[in-house]
Amino acid sequence: MGEKKGEWFLNETFWAQYAPVLFDAQRWAEAPTVAENVLRIIGAPTEHHSSETALSVAAESPYGPEGPAILDAGCGPGRISVELAARGARVTGVDIIRPFLNAAHDSAEDEGVPLELEQADLRSFSRPDAFDAAVSLYTSFGYCDTIEEDMQILRNIAASVKAGGWFVLEMTGREIAVRDFTEGEWFERGGFTVLTEFKVVGAWEGLQSRWMLIDGDGRKIDHVFVQRLYSAVELKRLMLASGFASVEIYGDFDFSPYNEKARTMVLVARK
Repeated sequence: MGEKKGEWFLNETFWAQYAPVLFDAQRWAEAPTVAENVLRIIGAPTEHHSSETALSVAAESPYGPEGPAILDAGCGPGRISVELAARGARVTGVDIIRPFLNAAHDSAEDEGVPLELEQADLRSFSRPDAFDAAVSLYTSFGYCDTIEEDMQILRNIAASVKAGGWFVLEMTGREIAVRDFTEGEWFERGGFTVLTEFKVVGAWEGLQSRWMLIDGDGRKIDHVFVQRLYSAVELKRLMLASGFASVEIYGDFDFSPYNEKARTMVLVARK
C-alpha cells in the first residue's frame, strides 16, 4: 500500500487528540447493544450483571456461572469490554495504547465491574486456548503495513481461542467502502469541526483518510493515515487459513445478508 512511513497507529498523541471524535457520545450509546449482540452470537446470557436474574441465568448457560472468557482484541477505551463485563463475561482487553487502557480501567471502576487489561501488540500477543470467544470491533483491524502482519494477528487470535470457540470481527469491508465512497465531508462532533478527505490506495487495496479537527478557538489538528481494505471473501479466506474451522459473513449483527444493503461487515468464525 505504498511506502512505509512509520506505524501511525502506535502514536498515542493521535489517539488522545482524536478520541473525542472517534468515540463520541453516539458510539458509547451503541456499546450496550453491540455487547448484547456479541453475547447472543456466542450463546451467552445478555442480561446486565446487576439484575436479580443474571446470576441464575448465567448458571444455566454453556459457560457456567463464571461466564464466558472473552478477548477484546484492540479494546480501545473499553466501550465494549465494560459492557461485556457488566453482563457477566470475564473480559481481557488488549490494546497497545496506554491512555486507552487507562480510560478503560477508569470506566470499569466507575461501573464496578472487573476487567483485565493488558498493553500489548496484537502481532505478538497470544494466550493459547484461554478464551471462549474473541472480538475485534469498530474497524480495529487492517492497520498493519503488510497482509502477513494482519495474518499474524489472526493466527494469534485463533491460537488464543479454545476449540469450538468464537471470533466476531466487525469492520468496514471493501464492498461498503466502494459503495459509500466520498472524496470528503465535514461535520460537527465531539466539540470539533471535522473536515475529511479520502483517497483510494492502489486497486482499492486501502483507503487514505485525512482528518482535520478544528476546535472552538480555531486550533487545528491534521492527520493522514491508511487502512487496508479487505473484501468479505478475502478476509474469510485469511481467517480460515489462520486456524478457524468455519467463517460466516453477515451485513450486521442481526445475521442480515452481506449484500448491497449491508450496514457493516460482520464475520463470525468458529475454531
